[in-house]
Amino acid sequence: MHFLRPLAAKAALLLVPAASLLAGSWNLDPGYTIKFAGGRAEGTFSGLTGTVAYDPANLSSATMRVAVDATTIKTGNSLKDKHARGDSWFDVAKYPKIYFQSTAFDRAGSGYVVRGDLTLHGVKKPVAIPFQFSQQGDKGVFTGEFKVNRKDFGINGNALGFTVGEEFDVALRVPVKR
Repeated sequence: MHFLRPLAAKAALLLVPAASLLAGSWNLDPGYTIKFAGGRAEGTFSGLTGTVAYDPANLSSATMRVAVDATTIKTGNSLKDKHARGDSWFDVAKYPKIYFQSTAFDRAGSGYVVRGDLTLHGVKKPVAIPFQFSQQGDKGVFTGEFKVNRKDFGINGNALGFTVGEEFDVALRVPVKR
């Protein structure tokens, strides 16, 4: 029976990292906002799903893997929405999701930056998203802004007479809870 004690001790040591990962796990709250603006096009996306493990005191263990339903684009104009879902823009029939997978989290000034791969329109590119994180008890909020050039992701578009910029500002507000 004494041979079980070392085995139990090793098992306990293996559980410590798993427990610390769970301690930093967050669930996405449905009150999030994803806004974009560029040229004369602006709107929102919904359909955010994913996982977040984040502890500002242990950034090396932080991870974020999220997806946005590209079919949920809303511009306030049904013609623009239909066009944006079409094959000359997001081509949601072929690419129904927008993905982000983090590769690193770092401090940046008074906030943070998450680096990772953004997959949009079937093209994966590295991006950096500066953000702030505020926490009160078992709730927190990530807020950040970054730019996306649609042409970097193979979205050439046909604006149907609308002036649409190549570069879009994306603003995120993502509340989370334990």
